[in-house]
Amino acid sequence: MNPDNEINSENSNGAVISDAASNSDYYELPQPDEISIREKEDAMGAYLMMFAAIAAGLPLPVINLVASIIYYFINKSKSKFVHFHALQALLSSLIVSCVNAAAVFWTVRIFLFHRLEYNDAFKGFILTVVIINVAYIIYNLIAAFQARKGRIFYMFVFGKIAYERIYKVKSNVHVEPIRNMPPK
Repeated sequence: MNPDNEINSENSNGAVISDAASNSDYYELPQPDEISIREKEDAMGAYLMMFAAIAAGLPLPVINLVASIIYYFINKSKSKFVHFHALQALLSSLIVSCVNAAAVFWTVRIFLFHRLEYNDAFKGFILTVVIINVAYIIYNLIAAFQARKGRIFYMFVFGKIAYERIYKVKSNVHVEPIRNMPPK
């Protein structure tokens, strides 16, 4: 007997599946062959919103965030698969947009208003911003290709948040229906 009181079984690929992993607290994840091509393309499109910033001009980091927000609200009701990918892309673009906005603000203050110095702290921050942006592009391209194949790619931190938000079964709280009454 398993010490955790879990029942294990094998799937068709021979991988051991724990009943704890297939908990009824979460909706079942769709498999690649169950997802339509349209859903796969919509999920992939969520990650490609990052190129909106490049098309609009890099000095405007908010364009990427606005594009991701619009895409999220347009596509979130299509399916849980698309909703998951749109939310994960939105969360990642939120962080990157904030970092990029800080870099633009700091750069503008240095070069236009001479309010701050061009020092090692600024150089280190810009290097960090470049590394974050390169990682963001790489992760989004990987996630886009995985979404196009019908797979779920969990980004660091954002994947867990999106999974919990989209696939967790919400408890059905019994709410009394509202009844219209005639005037008294």
